[in-house]
Amino acid sequence: MIPQDQWLYTISSKHKLIDLNFKEIWRYRDLLILFVKRDIVTVYKQTILGPLWYIIQPLFTAVIFTLIFNNLGQISTNGVPPFLFNLAGITAWNYFRECLTGTSSTFTSNQGIFGKVYFPRVIMPLSVTISNLLKFGIQLGIFIGFYIYYAFHGQTFGFNSHIFLLPVYIVMMALLGLGLGMIISSMTTKYRDLTVLVGFGVQLLMYISAVPYPVSEAKAKFPSTVALLVEYNPLTQIIEGFRVMLLNTGAFSWFGFGYTLVISIVLFLIGLVIFNKTEKTFIDTV
Repeated sequence: MIPQDQWLYTISSKHKLIDLNFKEIWRYRDLLILFVKRDIVTVYKQTILGPLWYIIQPLFTAVIFTLIFNNLGQISTNGVPPFLFNLAGITAWNYFRECLTGTSSTFTSNQGIFGKVYFPRVIMPLSVTISNLLKFGIQLGIFIGFYIYYAFHGQTFGFNSHIFLLPVYIVMMALLGLGLGMIISSMTTKYRDLTVLVGFGVQLLMYISAVPYPVSEAKAKFPSTVALLVEYNPLTQIIEGFRVMLLNTGAFSWFGFGYTLVISIVLFLIGLVIFNKTEKTFIDTV
C-alpha cells in the first residue's frame, strides 16, 4: 500500500467548517477561466442583438423609472438629472442581481457536470461573479458616457471624495450576491419552489433598496417602519454609496459603510459553509 504522503493530491469529502480553499481554486484556475469565458459567450450567442442587451436593458429601465417615478410620481433627485440618477442605481443593482440569480441555481443547473467529474464546486458561483464584472464594466462605461454628456450641457455635479471606495463597494456587491446565491442554491437541492421565488423576491428587494428613489424621499414619504427598513438595508447603503461617489448626491456614513461591509463578509462566509456542507450530499437529493 502506498503511503498517503506520496500522493500529489488527496480528494476528500472532509473539509473545515470555513474552507476558502484558495490553493485548490488556484490549481483549477484554467477551469475557472474556461467557465468565465463560457458564461460571457453563451448568454447571448444565439440572440439577434447579442451583447447589445448589456446596454439596452439598463437604458430602457432608466427611461421607464424616469417616466414613472420622476415625471409621474414627482420624486425629487436633488438637482441631479433623473435619468442619470436612475442609471447610477440600476448599474449598481444589476451587478448584484446578476450575481445572485446566476449563483442561486448552481447545483440544479450543473448537476450533470457535478455528478461526473471532480473539481472545486465553488468555482461555478465564482465564475458567474467574475463574468458579470464584464457586464458591470460595460454598463458603468455607458453611465460615464451619459455623465460626460450632461457635464458638457452645464450640469453641475462631480465625483465625491469617497470615490476611492468604489472597488470596495463592488466587492461588497459581489460578496452579498455570492453569499445569498450559495445559500439559495444549497436550499434548492431540497426545495425546488425557491427557484420560482427568487425572481419574484429579487424584484421586491429592488424596491426596498432605494434603486428608483433617494433615501431622503423614503424618509419623507414612507411610514417610519418602512423608511427604517429601506435606510438600513445593506443594499440601500451600496446604492446610495454609488450615487454619493459618482453624482455627489445622497448621504454617506462610515457607520453604514462599516456594517454593510461586515454583513457582506459574514453572509459570504455563511453561504460558503452551507455550500461546502451541501456539496457532499447534494447529488443524492437533486
